Amino acid sequence: MVINPFFPEIHGNFGFGCMRFPMTDGKIDVPQVQQMVDAFLRAGFNYFDTAHGYHGGESEKIIRQCLTSRYDRSQYLLTDKLTDPYFQSEADIRPFIQSQLDVCGVDYFDFYLMHAQDGRNFEKFRRCRAYETAFAMKAEGKLRHVGISFHDTAEVLDEILTTYPQLDVVQLQFNYVDYDSPSVESKNCYDVCVKHGKPVLVMEPVKGGHLVELPAEAQAVFDGLHGGSNASYALRFAASFPNVCVVLSGMSSLAQMEDNVATMADFRPLDDAERIAIDRVRGVFQAQRLIPCTGCRYCVYENTCPQGIQIPDLFSCYNLKSTFHDWNQDFYYHQILTAQGGKASDCIGCGGCEAVCPQHLEIRTLLQDVSASFDK
Repeated sequence: MVINPFFPEIHGNFGFGCMRFPMTDGKIDVPQVQQMVDAFLRAGFNYFDTAHGYHGGESEKIIRQCLTSRYDRSQYLLTDKLTDPYFQSEADIRPFIQSQLDVCGVDYFDFYLMHAQDGRNFEKFRRCRAYETAFAMKAEGKLRHVGISFHDTAEVLDEILTTYPQLDVVQLQFNYVDYDSPSVESKNCYDVCVKHGKPVLVMEPVKGGHLVELPAEAQAVFDGLHGGSNASYALRFAASFPNVCVVLSGMSSLAQMEDNVATMADFRPLDDAERIAIDRVRGVFQAQRLIPCTGCRYCVYENTCPQGIQIPDLFSCYNLKSTFHDWNQDFYYHQILTAQGGKASDCIGCGGCEAVCPQHLEIRTLLQDVSASFDK
């Protein structure tokens, strides 16, 4: 296992993202999550990442049930986040963080991030002195490291890191498809972190699972390497950059956990042939012009959509139909996803979804594309 050069307390360079736990009958599969936690720790890793809004408020509770109540505090590191909807003033922030500590069953967080920072909500965080409150709680020992998770342009990231140079770490969306994306700006944001000397936590290395089930042309490229799984190439791409300290994976099954752990426990950077292959696969995705939704579900949490449109699911349907020309997607769209309402054509254009989308997608326009494909 690699030695983490940035934070010696982190074992290796791989983290357990707690936004996509396995589900059974609409509920989190607690026994399987316990198995996954056990497998993760048994492999020698110790970094867990959650947030209050994940799984509609259930993720922190599952962390307590499956991790913190079952293992000594010295055996794991826990990251949590301060998210925009859960505070309105400076006075709200300290009690909210304390409530997160209580729900998770810990006395301190090893890492605490200002969540989903962009040019819009950064002003609110500044106005409410969120950063200052977190730094004060760090001095008190309630938070060991303070950072941000970020979804915006490199210019905005540079502004934040210039304003708050005492930040310890930056969490970025970083994968081989978004690396040179003009909207996500993964490479440019990474370069800003290097400029400011900030280590990078990687989120969405497998782009919400979209880099696992590949179009046939892309799959043929990786098959030609006669090597690892599709997910392994995505994880190793992100982890091969020198300023990356942890690559997170939001695993939703024990099988995914086992595959990812095997890749990262014996980590090796990409070789030249693998880099060339990834460039070719990136080109396949760029030609597809798919909707770059990662399935974070911020647009549907907290009843954001008044029409109850399951936006990420509809986008997934659309992408699968576009990629694989799969007629089953029409059945799934009409008989499963929208049988009780919430079709793409039901969008009233309020824009609430776009206000919270980390990818800055033009969701209202994209829903019109989905509607044209399915609502005939």
